[in-house]
Amino acid sequence: MRCLRFIRKWVCAVGFTAASAAISFAAPQGTLSVGAARVDITPPADAALPMEGYAGRKQGFQGIHDQIYVRAIVLNDGTSSAAILAWELIGMPAPVWQDLSQRISKELDIPADNLILAAEHVHSAPSVAGAYEKGSPATIAYTAKLKAAAFEAVRQAKANLQPGRFGFGTGKAYVNINRREYFPKDGWWWIGYNPEGPSDKTVSVLKFESRSGKPIALFINYGVHGVVMGPDNLEISGDLPGATSRFIERYYEGKSDTRDDAGWDLQLSPQEKTSDSQVVALWTSGPAGDQNPIVMENGKDFSMVDALGRILGEESVRVANNVTNMSPQIKIWGSQRVVTCPGQTVEEGHTPRAEYKFRDSDPVDIRLSLLMLNKIALAGVSGEVLTPIFQRLQNESLFTDTIMVTHANGLSDYIPNDTAYSQIGYEVVSSELKPGCAESGIVNGFVNMMKQH
Repeated sequence: MRCLRFIRKWVCAVGFTAASAAISFAAPQGTLSVGAARVDITPPADAALPMEGYAGRKQGFQGIHDQIYVRAIVLNDGTSSAAILAWELIGMPAPVWQDLSQRISKELDIPADNLILAAEHVHSAPSVAGAYEKGSPATIAYTAKLKAAAFEAVRQAKANLQPGRFGFGTGKAYVNINRREYFPKDGWWWIGYNPEGPSDKTVSVLKFESRSGKPIALFINYGVHGVVMGPDNLEISGDLPGATSRFIERYYEGKSDTRDDAGWDLQLSPQEKTSDSQVVALWTSGPAGDQNPIVMENGKDFSMVDALGRILGEESVRVANNVTNMSPQIKIWGSQRVVTCPGQTVEEGHTPRAEYKFRDSDPVDIRLSLLMLNKIALAGVSGEVLTPIFQRLQNESLFTDTIMVTHANGLSDYIPNDTAYSQIGYEVVSSELKPGCAESGIVNGFVNMMKQH
C-alpha cells in the first residue's frame, strides 16, 4: 500500500490495530523484544588468505575493497529466544555451525532449534576452513576468529534487546537471472544467461523497530549468487550482498544520496534517522543455486557491485517503508531435522561436455531449519537450492509467508530439483546428490514440521 509520508503514521496505526486484533485472536504468547549487532570480520590487509569460490585462484587476496561483516538479530517472546545470523562469506560448514550453535545455546540460552546461522555465499571473501577444503593453518586460525566474532555478534544483539515490533513485506528486484543455459552448438547445458528459466524476483523484508518507531534491523532475503566480481578479482569484498547491506545501513544514517523525486517511500523521516552503525541490515541468500547477477564484471571495477547493491537496497527500503502492520506480539517456534539422501559423484573428465557418467558415493545430509515468527516461516536449508524447489515449497507450504534461507546451518553443496537432472549442467555436476530424494525430502520435511507447529 502506497501512502504519503505525512499520513503514514495514521494509516499505520489503523493497520497496527487490525494486525494486533488478528494476532491476538491467533493467541501467540508474549511480546517482542529485539536486538541486533554487526561485527567486522575483515582480515588484516597483509594476511594474504586464500579466497573461496573460484578454483582457478591459487594466490591469497591482494587488497581490501570493502569491509566484510557478520550480522545478527536476536528475538525474544518472553518465553523463547531465537537468533538469525549471516556472514559475508561463502559457506557455513557443518563443523563450524555445530561449534557455534552449541556455544550460543549453552552460553546465551538460545535453543539450537531456534538458530539460523547462514552464509551469504560471497565469492570475494576469505576461505572458511571446512567449506570446500580442510584449509591451511592460516585459514584454520582465521576460522577460529570468525567463530568468535559470530558469537560476539549474537551476544551483542542479545545485550541490545529492547521492546519492539515487527512486520513483513515483499517487493520485486530484477537483479538476478537464471544461469542454466543450453548451448545448441555444443549440445550441452552450462553456466550462462537464460531469461526464460525459472527465477524468483521477490525481495522479502522483515522490519524490526522500537515501540517508538525507531528502526532497529531489517532482515532481507533474495535469491542471487554473490558473484558480481569474477575470478580475476583478488580484493576482499562483500560483493552484492555486502553492497546491499551497506546501502541500507548508510540510508538510515542519512548518508545515502537519494533524490527528492525518487518517491516518498525512499525518503528518510527525521524519527527514522539513526546515529552511526545502529541499524543492522542482515542479508540472506534465497534459492540462488541457479541464479546469477544480471550483470557481472571482470577485473577491478566495482561500480556494478555498488549499482546492483543500490537497486536491491532501495527496493528493500521501499518495502520496509510500506510495511504498515507492525505487531509487538510474537510467538517464536523452531524445529530442525536432517534429510539423508543417496549420493553420487561425476566421473572425471573435461567440463562442460554433452554426456556424463556418475558413480555412487556416500549419502548426503541436508539440514532443514524451520523458524516460525507467528505465521511467517523462515525455512533454512544447508545448501544451494535451485529455484523450482522453492517454488514447489511455496505451493505446498501451510503458510503464505514462507521464506527460504539457503547456506544455513551447514553446507550440503548444490541441491538441484529432480527435473534438472535431465539437463545436466554445472549445478548437477557439482552436486553430490542422486536425483529423486532431495526435492521431496526438503518440501515434505518442511510441510511436516509446519504441521507440528
